[in-house]
Amino acid sequence: MNQPLAYVHPQAKVARNVVIEPFTTIHNNVTIGSGTWIGSNVTIMEGARIGKDCRIFPGAVISAIPQDLKFEGEDSLTIIGDNTTIRECVTVNRGTKASGKTSIGKNCLIMATAHIAHDCYLGDNSIVVNGVALAGHVIIGKHAIIGGLAAIHQFIHIGDHAMVSGGSLVRKDVPPYTKAAKEPLSYVGINSIGLRRRGFSADKIREIQNIYRILYQKNYNTTQAVEKIEAEMEATPERDEIILFIRNSQRGIMKGYWGG
Repeated sequence: MNQPLAYVHPQAKVARNVVIEPFTTIHNNVTIGSGTWIGSNVTIMEGARIGKDCRIFPGAVISAIPQDLKFEGEDSLTIIGDNTTIRECVTVNRGTKASGKTSIGKNCLIMATAHIAHDCYLGDNSIVVNGVALAGHVIIGKHAIIGGLAAIHQFIHIGDHAMVSGGSLVRKDVPPYTKAAKEPLSYVGINSIGLRRRGFSADKIREIQNIYRILYQKNYNTTQAVEKIEAEMEATPERDEIILFIRNSQRGIMKGYWGG
């Protein structure tokens, strides 16, 4: 904490064992939890709430005001969960009056140059790869992976355990447990490797595959497919999560891929 070449506002609340490298600036109304490391040339602005054991690499700007012309200077927050890593030159904007906060969960990895816009929510253990751009109000589920240089339209919802390929333009919601690729973005299978790595049984993976087979490979429209899944598939947390995700989708879900 006694780094003479860093500026820490006297009213910032910084745990005693936080390491702050030279040329970093920490503004007023900031809280940083114990064990966190802040690299050189980081700027942490008002409204940041950073958890324990985080790592923030050089050039990152955390909790700058939203890039939203409707923003009127209202108080809002940027919340970063414990054990999250934010790599070089990442930008995370704080929330607007719409939700009051931008939130990144625990154990997340935000790779270099990614942008997290106002009012976004990222679930625990999510990974955002280099150069990804999240527009405002995006929801990323837990354990989701967003490939490098993907661009996510505002108000998009990407479900738990989903995987979006690099360079994707995401204009529709991506249901949980799926892989999304191609242009326009389409269903290309379930994230079976990721699910196995996280302890899902072979039977559970098969159940999820069967649900998406009805949704994407049986020539039903979305409403018909959901009705059939609900009528024919045993009620489980995963089945109900998928049905609820589809029914709550504001932008509609991505389509199936039938190309060669």
